[in-house]
Amino acid sequence: MEVIKAIEAKGLVKKYKGLTAVDALDLTVQKGELFALLGVNGAGKTTTIKMLSCLTAPTEGDAFINGFSIVSDAAKVKQRIGVSPQETAVAPNLTVKENLALMCGIHGFSKEKRGQKTEELSRQFGLMDIMGKRAGKLSGGWQRRLSIAMALISEPELLFLDEPTLGLDVLARSDLWDVIRSLKGRITIILTTHYMEEAEALSDRIGIMKDGRLLVLGTADELKKKAGTDRFEEAFVAIIRNSNTEELV
Repeated sequence: MEVIKAIEAKGLVKKYKGLTAVDALDLTVQKGELFALLGVNGAGKTTTIKMLSCLTAPTEGDAFINGFSIVSDAAKVKQRIGVSPQETAVAPNLTVKENLALMCGIHGFSKEKRGQKTEELSRQFGLMDIMGKRAGKLSGGWQRRLSIAMALISEPELLFLDEPTLGLDVLARSDLWDVIRSLKGRITIILTTHYMEEAEALSDRIGIMKDGRLLVLGTADELKKKAGTDRFEEAFVAIIRNSNTEELV
């Protein structure tokens, strides 16, 4: 039996009043892979994520999430994905436990399953000791943990993490890296980040976008080799700068 790819984008285009935000994107992500999508501001990565998560429709082309079209099967796609946005999606006046219970209620879980999922995720994300605390009183790192846990309530097959460690201190970022690593292989993850060391440390493969186009695709080591450097940040800068003079994909 042929293995269904987690994501398969074919000629994906998004235009806004003459501006092409994403330009004929072809992309394949395998099940269980942690794939990082990188680029400077305005590269098109956020628009790509919005299309893949069915928040905005493509102008042209299509993409398939575990075999379901984002154009014709958007409802089925939404059932299979979770999104942890850059702005932590927590209710600040609710406790950690109430936030998790709220998401369980949104997904129509029974009382028994609600308790089961709350217990499971609180242990997985180390939230047991803060279940009674209001989410708005938590540090940024703990709010991000809670936000990701909430995105996993629905047991998605694919998780979008948009800038998960933005603004966190070094220790909080390291702790969240451990959380993300614990998910690798169990669920497909699409990560966007501006931290080059984060992409290098966590990703199985990396794609770099500029001006709506996918410039390169490969492992961190492959991209460093392509750019002729042993530092990934230098490779990223070189790939972006050289994209005007040569085709890199």
